[in-house]
Amino acid sequence: MATTAKTKRDYSLVGESTRRAIETGLASAEWYHTDVSRKAMKELMQRSDGPAIRDTIIWISAILGSAAGIIWFWSTWWVVPFLVVYGVLYGSSSDSRWHECGHGTAFRTRWMNDVVYQIASFMVMRNPVTWRWSHARHHTDTIIVGRDAEIAVMRPPDLLKAGLAFTGILDFRYSLPALLRQALGRLSDDEKSYVPEMEQGKAVLAARWHIAVYVATIAIAIALKSWLPLVLIDLPRLYGTWHMVMTGLLQHIGLADNVVDHRLNTRTVYMNPISRFIYWNMNYHVEHHMFPMVPYHALPRLHDLIKHDLPVANPSIWHAYREVWPVLLRQLRYEDYYLKRELPPTARPYRGEFHEADMSAAAE
Repeated sequence: MATTAKTKRDYSLVGESTRRAIETGLASAEWYHTDVSRKAMKELMQRSDGPAIRDTIIWISAILGSAAGIIWFWSTWWVVPFLVVYGVLYGSSSDSRWHECGHGTAFRTRWMNDVVYQIASFMVMRNPVTWRWSHARHHTDTIIVGRDAEIAVMRPPDLLKAGLAFTGILDFRYSLPALLRQALGRLSDDEKSYVPEMEQGKAVLAARWHIAVYVATIAIAIALKSWLPLVLIDLPRLYGTWHMVMTGLLQHIGLADNVVDHRLNTRTVYMNPISRFIYWNMNYHVEHHMFPMVPYHALPRLHDLIKHDLPVANPSIWHAYREVWPVLLRQLRYEDYYLKRELPPTARPYRGEFHEADMSAAAE
């Protein structure tokens, strides 16, 4: 565990933390990478349509099958298990498909990545244009305060907000209004800071398509006098996001910010096969951030190759939350407190442990 002098973080992307990150070299910095031979990396980065086609057929078949069960057993208690499965597939597994296809690594064929990316973006209630650029920034400036737009739990942590995220309510509180604002042609200052001007019109058009589908779904539900269309299209974001949040929060929560070594700010967690399928191997998250062009199906091999240089992975989701919970509680009082993962004797030392106190001193 580590603590530095108490500071105040500005999480906007156009504020004081942004200025300090740029001035101190944290923005667009050169990150630490574990040494991997050129031959091994070339093999790991080899793209193939096969694994993603197989997994996507399974994914779509499971979605259609559970949707058919909802329709068939609608208005009976037998609908519940189908709702549970459909909700997780719609509200959670769509996130990992959005993520990998956004990187363009899931399939070898570009249009396949693009089609699944667009579908998954809609399911996860994200503008496919703004979020593509947001995620590019996330990888360039991972958990750099004032630069990274995807910091899920800020400091001091808002535990109520984190808890509500498991319900999907926040999607309707933040994501839907954001889509409405974008559909009206207004991008926020934060969005403008990472979306190139030439792409901003595409973002507005994409938001309008999403809103049009939502409006059509509501109109159909009203015409049919049934909740069924909404249960199949919109409402899974309310009850099916829990797995996405459960796994996604562990990526960076409780770890260091303002550093240039992913071993300090990112976590790898071993998970069961079902969660790994839903999450598409993103539990190997240190590996993914170090080498984001390695396809999801090759991440277990990458992990075996470089784990000698990484903190020991958490053996389970439960273990990871037990580890991070005391850290979050302490951050309520000391926002600079974080969990420093220990490295094995075979690892190279951590690199670039910058803190807000160091940044302030450098800025002065």
